[in-house]
Amino acid sequence: MNLNATILIVPGLGNSGKQHWQSLWEKQFGFSRVQQLDWETPDCADWVEALEAAVSQHNPENLILVAHSLACITIAFWAAKYKKRIKGALLVAPSDTEAVSFPEGTTGFMSIPLLKLPFPSVVVASDNDPYMELGRTEYLAKQWGSSFLNIGAAGHINVSAGFGDWPEGLALLKQLDSGVESKRLTSLG
Repeated sequence: MNLNATILIVPGLGNSGKQHWQSLWEKQFGFSRVQQLDWETPDCADWVEALEAAVSQHNPENLILVAHSLACITIAFWAAKYKKRIKGALLVAPSDTEAVSFPEGTTGFMSIPLLKLPFPSVVVASDNDPYMELGRTEYLAKQWGSSFLNIGAAGHINVSAGFGDWPEGLALLKQLDSGVESKRLTSLG
């Protein structure tokens, strides 16, 4: 795949297993991955600092973050703290850390930042994501100044929802890399 940007994979809880689209993209295209100390009981401050350490190893103006689930919320906290301008972020299936149903064991992810992200971003959501209601995802996207894309009944957009290579996601990443205006993003639904 021809991309101008450097791509940094930012997994959520559990570190996106071998068959997850993030891992498949990493292996196929040589993308880098943020490494966290604790993938199962994360602390927000630790995750934000690990993300900052990874971002600092690259030219931020040429960097696109590709996040899934809890990593989307981590990026919101990171952006609020560091206010760095990067090329963009693909934020897939954010998890609602404020919901009663959110898995126990995480620390510090409450009060999701509602500030406009200082970089272009796309939030990809699903009608039936068990970790965040569609309306809430759309609300966060609006607050973050992100483009919003509902891809229909796609669960948590992960392996258990039937997602492997996810070529439609790669197409969206290419659009983000090329700087396609948010209003012209191709629908994946």
